[in-house]
Amino acid sequence: MMSDRRPRGSYGGQVPPQAISRDVLAEKYLYQNEHTADEVFIRVSRALASVEHHTEQAKMQRLFLANLRRGAIGAGRIMHAAGTGLQSTLLNCFVLPIGDCDQGADRDGLPGIAEALRESAETLRQGGGVGVDFSRIRPRGAEADSTSARASGPCEAIDLFDRSCADIESGRARRGAQMGVLRIDHPDVIEFITAKKNPGRWRNFNVSVAISDQFMDAIGRDAPWPLIHRARPGMAAVGAGARQRQEDGLWVYQTVSARGILELLTETAYDTAEPGVLFIDTINKSNNLRYCESIESTNPCGEQPLPPYGSCDLGPLILPKFVINPFGKHGQPALNFAELSNAVGLQVRMLDNALDLTTWPLQRQRQEALSKRRIGVGFTGLGDALIMLGLRYDRREARTMAEKIARHMRDAAYNASIALAQEKGAFPMFDPARYLAEGTFASKLPQSLKRKIAKFGIRNSHLLSIAPAGTVSLAFADNTSNGIEPAYDWTYMRRKRNCDCSYTTYEVENYAWRLYQSLFGPTDDLPEFFLSALEITPTAQLQMMTAVQKQIDSAISKTMHLPEQYPVKKVQALYMQAWKAGLKGLTVYRAHPGLDRILVSTGRLKPPASIC
Repeated sequence: MMSDRRPRGSYGGQVPPQAISRDVLAEKYLYQNEHTADEVFIRVSRALASVEHHTEQAKMQRLFLANLRRGAIGAGRIMHAAGTGLQSTLLNCFVLPIGDCDQGADRDGLPGIAEALRESAETLRQGGGVGVDFSRIRPRGAEADSTSARASGPCEAIDLFDRSCADIESGRARRGAQMGVLRIDHPDVIEFITAKKNPGRWRNFNVSVAISDQFMDAIGRDAPWPLIHRARPGMAAVGAGARQRQEDGLWVYQTVSARGILELLTETAYDTAEPGVLFIDTINKSNNLRYCESIESTNPCGEQPLPPYGSCDLGPLILPKFVINPFGKHGQPALNFAELSNAVGLQVRMLDNALDLTTWPLQRQRQEALSKRRIGVGFTGLGDALIMLGLRYDRREARTMAEKIARHMRDAAYNASIALAQEKGAFPMFDPARYLAEGTFASKLPQSLKRKIAKFGIRNSHLLSIAPAGTVSLAFADNTSNGIEPAYDWTYMRRKRNCDCSYTTYEVENYAWRLYQSLFGPTDDLPEFFLSALEITPTAQLQMMTAVQKQIDSAISKTMHLPEQYPVKKVQALYMQAWKAGLKGLTVYRAHPGLDRILVSTGRLKPPASIC
């Protein structure tokens, strides 16, 4: 059962735990003789304090434990494995490179397909998800090096990774997660975009297309778009008009309509919810470390753009626990910003310690992480917190509050990391002038923070990331709304995958709705600020992402929920709006009868008349 020792903070007390929360806690996070969430907190706090100087360990354990109890938790891998002694990483996900060869390393020194498969399998085996950019692999039909064979292309390589993932048990009760990325100018991009129209293909992958500014400009001008690669095409492609460009030596396999590719991408995402898009130039231009790395992929949910061998060290704050006087029952509702900032400061130290405590599937991952010390403090429960504050998710006041929350978290995180640098040293790759160069996220920080970074350094290259936080929101926050998302609905049916690959179906209730019922009594007459996912227009969802992204140095995982009858042409416009707004990626999801769903509404989930 859930802990009965959680303090009854000013956020409004407790409601009895629901079955799915108890079961997810037991299945994914309780270890050996643990029975409560509080026992998990004790184990995790002890483990993360163990890397401190021996004179500070008892003090830091007390501080970490208090922080966990008030809602500053680790992401799933930390809560699952810290302090267990299992050979299991504490980091949720990694990005791995793959080169253009089958065996050994390619001419750039990147691992070939066989070695990349081995590295991926080991990472998945120890509980980490994997993101891979497959764009270097030569297109289907291209000439293969040193043989008369023809290349099979990146999509068949993804088939290999997908089958490998299916064969691996990725930690206790956890299916391996993968992200496959292909650039929008790769000659096989059309096959990649449409692959998931084939039922059952790539079931262990999310997929995203890496879209450049040049491509978005070509859409605006309705210009032709070249599909290119450095590998020489096969004779059939040469006979059909493939040519080598003089300016860079790349081969143009064919030239297509930029708008035509966007239409195909949109229609496929409209039907299958994939692929997502990554605005790869936006990601790299704002990167604090653009002077020493190039980012080509993200983790499986998209909130953490990472270089080769980069990793996600994540920890969300449960925002509803920082709400005072929810719904105005006992006074004006407010968010306790002082407590939030204090919690963020401790969270930075806890996640920094996780880098020194974790086991590493690969030595290259360890070297990459410790040279930059990337972490991702985030939040979950934004939708529920706004409801508890009496704010409608689709109104300006809610976006102003969300941006204020993210800004306070930004300033608290950067201040804490500067203090850690004074105590323990800056991350080894830190170069103050280039870190603060114009255009990086750090260059847009308040002047006071930039002066301190220049003087004292900073412990962690990146500090903020908004992840989905799905299972931890169930297990430790009574099914609060996930990450930045609004609540899906107030009551709904949810399928949970079990350890034996079977499924259990639960009737699930939203946390804010349950708390409101407990404070005011059972009622179907909810205030207008109870707004669920499909009652919020895509434009309002995009505006919320934009408001928060301004304060986040990594990225945000958010699914753009669309009503079933939303016009496909408007989805194309959403991509353009997202790019112009400076977002780093976008995924759309349109629930319809042909799409397999794990969530099914049982209540009042319906779009307003004006949503289309």
